[in-house]
Formats: sequence, C-alpha cells, structure tokens
Amino acid sequence: MPGYEVAKYDLVWICDSGIRVKPDTLTDMASQMTEKVGLVHGLPYVADRQGFAATLEQVYFGTSHPRSYISANVMGIKCVTGMSCLMRKDILDQAGGLIAFAQYIAEDYFMAKAIADRGWKFSMATQVAMQNSGSYSIAQFQSRMIRWAKLRINMLPATVCEPISECFVASLIIGWAAHHVFRWDIMVFFMCHCLAWFISDYIQLRGIQGGPPAFSKLDYAVAWFIRESMTIQIFLSALWDPTISWRTGRYRLRCGGTAEEILEV
Repeated sequence: MPGYEVAKYDLVWICDSGIRVKPDTLTDMASQMTEKVGLVHGLPYVADRQGFAATLEQVYFGTSHPRSYISANVMGIKCVTGMSCLMRKDILDQAGGLIAFAQYIAEDYFMAKAIADRGWKFSMATQVAMQNSGSYSIAQFQSRMIRWAKLRINMLPATVCEPISECFVASLIIGWAAHHVFRWDIMVFFMCHCLAWFISDYIQLRGIQGGPPAFSKLDYAVAWFIRESMTIQIFLSALWDPTISWRTGRYRLRCGGTAEEILEV
C-alpha cells in the first residue's frame, strides 16, 4: 500500500482501477466534503455496452441497486461501495490505516463503518461512478450477484429479510394483505403492483442514465423480468454455499466479513 502511505494531503480518493468518471468528478466529490462529512461516495453505475448481458447489468445498476443504495443513505444507514470514495486520511489513520482492513473481503464497508463509528457523516456525489466488469455474460452476472449476496449475509444477518424488498415477493405479500383486508383479488393486485414497480424502475433508470438508455424498451422489459426472476435463486444459492471464488483463490466466509482461504490438499 505504498500509495496510501506516502499520501501527504488530507483527502484520499480510493476507487477501482477500471472506473470511468467525468473530468470534474473529483471536484464534485470534494465540494460535498463539508465540515462534518468524513466520506463522500459515488453511486455505482455502468457505461453503455453492446449485448443483452450488458443490458441486464445496466438494468440492475439502474433500478434495484440504486433503489436500495439511495434509500439507505437517505435514511442514514451505512451503505457504501468502494467503487469511488473520497475519505479523510486522518480518520483512516486513527483506525489503523488501510492495512487494518486487509482482513476483510468487503473492506469498503468496514472503512465506512470505522468512519461512521467516529461520529462522521457520509455524503453522496452528484455524479455516478461507472465501472463495467471486464468480461460479461448472464452467467457471470449471476455469479457476481451471488457473491455479493454471500458477503451481505455474513456482514449483516438482517440480509435474510432482503427477498421481501424485491418486486415479485413484495407484490405477493402486499396482494395477500390487500385481499385479507379489502377482499381485493390477489392476482389482479399483484399484476398492477408489478406494473407500477416496472414503470417506476424505468423512470429511475432514465434518471440515473441522464436520459433514455441505449437499449430499447423491449430489451428493458425482458432484462427487468429476468433480473427480478433471478432474485430468489440468487438468495438461496448464497445461503446454500458460504464459500466464494475470487481471482485465483477460493475462500470460506466467516461471520463479521472476514474469510479464510481454502487450500487444496
């Protein structure tokens, strides 16, 4: 970590190597670093690419992910990804520096937690942080979502309630409640609720994109349906197997966000 060790300024910008930002992104982030703010982070998103797998990825990062990410931050819940973060270096130094977080798989979450535990606030940049995975396919997207779900479950046990925040499960629950209280037809309510969710997601996607997306509305509809249909399978897969594959290694996750490498015998 030589770059961090020799940094001489008060603020450090930690971001993924393949990130894509605008020329004034860092200026925007620095302007959000007010007196009581210890960390400024950008909303993760992706750049336009060709192919349906890229559309699926973009639909996820433009609908489900920002819905929970922005909502959590509005409510004051710690929800930070390390894709693009501007932090106060002295706070990280108080927590032991970057080396103190090397034991964690999701070190970005624990760096944010260390900053919040010291009484500092978070702020979101007005610009998104774009990063596309190097290679992409539907299977790779699914594996990525399962890996992220495994991390969330081990860091935050309350993640087991996550499925009820997804469209189809939430619509069924609310439909049952509406039928029980008002005697409304469950399936009619389910379809109407899903349609409203579908339209709201598209409006949000356009807002994140800053205009209409590069793909058609039909592509959006298909990608949205596939993404929503994957959620239960992704969640159950994450619960079933607590190990993850990362780079060239395989690791067993422990409660609290740490992991141990599984060595081949």
